[in-house]
Amino acid sequence: MSKRDKLLGRFLSRPKDITFEETTTLMGHFGYYIASGGKTGGSRVSFTDGKGDYIRIHKPHPNSILKLYQVDDILTALSERGLL
Repeated sequence: MSKRDKLLGRFLSRPKDITFEETTTLMGHFGYYIASGGKTGGSRVSFTDGKGDYIRIHKPHPNSILKLYQVDDILTALSERGLL
């Protein structure tokens, strides 16, 4: 099982301790990267595929652990795009 598969399996299990860094790595495996500038600022982060598709979340702070609703939002967005 590859690191990508392990990370995806972990994300699909909806853990309560998934970090923003792990999420960024996972999104990279789907071709998304953090967009700079534009409508993002402060704690808002946009992941883009470079083709005009965005998935937006709030970057967790002060620690880097995502809340469960953020994990669900990302899973929903990836499912709607046929990536899961």
